[in-house]
Amino acid sequence: MKCIMIFDNLNDIVYSKYDKKFCKHMRRVGKEHNFVLDEKEDDELDADVLMQMFSVLVASHRIMSCEFGNSYTSVQCDGGANIVFDEFRDYTSIINSVNTVSSMQQNLAVCVALTKHLCGPHINMLKRNKPRAMLLSRLLDTWCQLKDCDQAFLVEAVEQLMVNDDLTSASLKALQDAVDKLKTVTEFNRIHAMLLVENKFLSLFSSKGSQELSASDIMFASVLCEALFLPPAGCDAGTESEESSGDEFYSPQSSPQHSPAQIRKEYHDLQLDGDCSDGVMSQLAVLTSADTTYIPTVIHISSIVDGVLLLLIFELLNFHYAVSCGLHESLQAVNGFLNTPQKEIDLLKYAFDNIEVGIKKILDGLKKTRHLPAQLENCHRKLQSKWEYTRRKYQEFVKTSDNQSYLILESSVMQLRDLFKNLAQVSFFDSAAMSVGRDAVLAVAGTVQHRLGSLTINKYLEEFPGLVHFVYIDRTNHRITAPSLDFNSEETTSLTKRKIWAMVDFARSHLQEGQTAVMWKDTTFNYAYFLWFEDGSAAPMKPKVSPAIAVKSFPRPGILRGDFYKKLVDVCFPKSSPYKIHVYELYCIHLGLATSTCVLEQSRRLAATIWEVTGMPTNPLDLL
Repeated sequence: MKCIMIFDNLNDIVYSKYDKKFCKHMRRVGKEHNFVLDEKEDDELDADVLMQMFSVLVASHRIMSCEFGNSYTSVQCDGGANIVFDEFRDYTSIINSVNTVSSMQQNLAVCVALTKHLCGPHINMLKRNKPRAMLLSRLLDTWCQLKDCDQAFLVEAVEQLMVNDDLTSASLKALQDAVDKLKTVTEFNRIHAMLLVENKFLSLFSSKGSQELSASDIMFASVLCEALFLPPAGCDAGTESEESSGDEFYSPQSSPQHSPAQIRKEYHDLQLDGDCSDGVMSQLAVLTSADTTYIPTVIHISSIVDGVLLLLIFELLNFHYAVSCGLHESLQAVNGFLNTPQKEIDLLKYAFDNIEVGIKKILDGLKKTRHLPAQLENCHRKLQSKWEYTRRKYQEFVKTSDNQSYLILESSVMQLRDLFKNLAQVSFFDSAAMSVGRDAVLAVAGTVQHRLGSLTINKYLEEFPGLVHFVYIDRTNHRITAPSLDFNSEETTSLTKRKIWAMVDFARSHLQEGQTAVMWKDTTFNYAYFLWFEDGSAAPMKPKVSPAIAVKSFPRPGILRGDFYKKLVDVCFPKSSPYKIHVYELYCIHLGLATSTCVLEQSRRLAATIWEVTGMPTNPLDLL
């Protein structure tokens, strides 16, 4: 029994996704409480019914968070079910399932991350835009499948495809030529061109002045491609059963790579958001830019050959970049203001000052932008007027601090928040942008020629007797190196895969407690997990602040719901430049007969020689 819901600040449901068991259970509960249920829709629940059932719980969570600063993160229910909460801006997300709390937290974090990429700050669009809500559901299904069969998605990292130098140079040159061509024949100056090979990252070229694509952005693009072009590698979504991993909802049917005609038909049948009129999938999305601003984009995806996808990403900042930064900062500050108790005057002043900084960036950026479209110009005028009014009400509140002046100010700040979201909707989600430069995209996609040659690292294992499997992750750029496994093999699936997935879950649970080196064993294998830091010259570094102290308020290890590893560096190495400190992870599985001394020695040697595969030299892992 599974369900995900997103509630707005009024406790209205803007998005819901659930399985048939949950639907039947809610219908039974609804009848017991005399709710009016539509018997014709056996597999659907009315949003109002769901809101009545869960609004008290969501309201309680908000009160605990806003009034007492002590919100609960999960609730255990009768029958073994759990409810987990997450918050983003003024929205509350919940997931209800019988799975473990840690697994539910990750699924909910993924839901929030995907929602940010699809909606930016305007999450309410899911309530009115059914195709976009359906796309979110499809992405969630795809993520669940990938997490269950792909090591990179399990540990939230980008798998770099290993190819020889000639192919690397050739692919990068092809992307550079494509970007240069597009810059000359379209109105876009900030362009990214990327090649993915069956969800593995091959190469990327970005034009000068464009925002750096984060690992989260690349993972989102990969999930989008998998959802709309390719069946998840090694998974059979069409054979879902009650004994499955429990993460799936209504998973898309696995099939061979789709032809352009099949893709167009699927868009029509599923009413997915986007354009696919000519076989090139185009989608409006928002890049996170390291979670510091919003970068609206249109993503064009074209199949070059079987399994090889070309992504052309255009940044759609048709106004000054400061507007996007100010929008992000203002919404963050508004949320902080509205979640601060009235009696905390100093904190309210701090939050309002931050609103003012963000507003100034927005207004100055819009003022500097030439030839604003009519809708943006209208947003500009309304924002100026509302801001002047809000600032006057703030000054009145500062003088009196009485309840009435605060309520007026609070109402005005909420209206400001609505204007910010309206500005985002007008400027970020113009569907006409998907057709701009489309002919050029088709021409460029048709001329990109690429030959691939892969380098397997499985032979590398032969140099480490007793080593069954390893996963090495450079957390500076979130790139993973690991031997490939054939998860279509029943033997691999029943033995090794389950051990790997359990190993990662066990290691992460200890990392959340601040333990960066763990060794354990079962009846079959020895396991080891290490996390360590290096400086720019690859010399080991000892944290100045204990990780056990640092991780207390951190999110679950990963990158989609905030970069756990960047936060770890910031706290463990205060006053140090985070760009000079590198973080690495290593998971190892050895045969049960391997001694602890052997595991340590091979872990050191593996960390020291992995550059032979990745091409990046590094020093031995310091385990002492």
